[in-house]
Amino acid sequence: MSNPFALKSRLPSSFSRYIPALPERDNSQVQYTYDEQRRKALEEVDNASFSIFHVKACLVAGIGFFTCSYSIFAIGIAETMIGLVYGDGGVMLEPKLELALKVSTQVGIFFGQLVFGWLADILGRKKMYGFELMIGEIPILLIGCLPAKLCLKSSLVYWLSHVQVKLAAVGLSQISDLGQYPLSSVITSEFSPTKVRGRIMTAVFAMQGFGKFAAALVAFIITQAFEVQIKQDEKTSRDSIDRSWRLLIGLGAIPGCIALYCRLTIPETPRFTMDVERNVEQAVQDVNDFLTTGRYRVDPDAAVRRGIAPKASWVDFKRHFEQWRNFKLIFGMAYSWFALDIPFYTLGLNNSSMLKSLGFISKACPREYRADNAHAILHGVSKGNMILTVGGLIPGYWFTFLFIDSWGRKPIQIMGFIVLTVLFIVIGAAWDTLHKNIGDYGGSVLVFLYCLANFFQNFGPNTTTFIVPGEAFPTRYRATAHGISAASGKLGATHR
Repeated sequence: MSNPFALKSRLPSSFSRYIPALPERDNSQVQYTYDEQRRKALEEVDNASFSIFHVKACLVAGIGFFTCSYSIFAIGIAETMIGLVYGDGGVMLEPKLELALKVSTQVGIFFGQLVFGWLADILGRKKMYGFELMIGEIPILLIGCLPAKLCLKSSLVYWLSHVQVKLAAVGLSQISDLGQYPLSSVITSEFSPTKVRGRIMTAVFAMQGFGKFAAALVAFIITQAFEVQIKQDEKTSRDSIDRSWRLLIGLGAIPGCIALYCRLTIPETPRFTMDVERNVEQAVQDVNDFLTTGRYRVDPDAAVRRGIAPKASWVDFKRHFEQWRNFKLIFGMAYSWFALDIPFYTLGLNNSSMLKSLGFISKACPREYRADNAHAILHGVSKGNMILTVGGLIPGYWFTFLFIDSWGRKPIQIMGFIVLTVLFIVIGAAWDTLHKNIGDYGGSVLVFLYCLANFFQNFGPNTTTFIVPGEAFPTRYRATAHGISAASGKLGATHR
């Protein structure tokens, strides 16, 4: 059928007055249709019943978080092993090596949070979720496979202080979780039903505790497996410990490879498809697919019809966060994470000195390196980490799991900060007295207070600072804002 507007334009002007004016096309109805589709699709996600898809999404995100946590806390144990092999003055690394080993990890995570959070808002959650894990696994595998003969002291300095810091500048630290925090939080949040969102996100985050426990358990098993060699002459002992720390770190790649396969099978989140890509019809199709069949299918020949939504840009980002109500939200999240990570990583990266102060390593064990005390030191470090993790860290996550959706995020966070403040004051005031009686009642009291602090970190701000940024910000800036908040925490970790 010919276009009536074209016909009218070809008629002489004298005839035009006899043709009635046709109404202009009304796009409001089209926009109303897309808004209605968007609203209904999001209601479907928010009000959906807990299903096998949500279990799968929780496991996929959780395995990645497990890997990330394993890598971060394994370096705290590996530091002691590296000190026994390369350190000066007993089990201590020289300051330059110790600084490179600890700070480069946090610097890598810092840049990773910012870069991968930003990219997730531009390229999509699904694309970056698999990509960042692939990048993180490569350095771990390289360390695990690095021949012992290349691990000379000068070589170790190069790897830790030169190569790693350069990689950290682009978010590729060898022991970093890169974009785990913003990506895991945002993906879990955008797929979860409202009524159980807090519990699902807490279950994902709780894998951090199991990752730390696994790092301590693997270190304990390796230490026991090499016990005979470690207790032999000095050269054999050093060689065995040298293999042990690389094996400890390298084994972290196994769960990462499993997580990588799983991450390639999850769909893009419907909120990103609607609000950033502005493809309402594709998002509606995805919602129908994963809520009914649990399968992800994209028709490459399907017509793309885009809805109208605010488009992300630097100007829009500034305009959004210049508003006080939005700025105070991101500032509050960033500062809370900064304040939390100072004690969290102080308590979490338990080195031999801290564990000896708590009584897990005998005070009779001399600081000087000897073949006959190396095993006792490593045994105490791994055993101490397991006890402290089970005694406070893991229970804290699961108490949050029970109460997060009934109490709310804010009350749990405020309660946690208040209790932690009191506990740190008590520990600081009583430290000298308790430490003098470490062999009597002092050791037990210190361990109890230490576990209590770990418990209220996780039944408190450590969990809520992960959850709230994944819910509070608009879709187009959600991962970026979460990355900024998480990166602020790493600044606190480097200042501990």
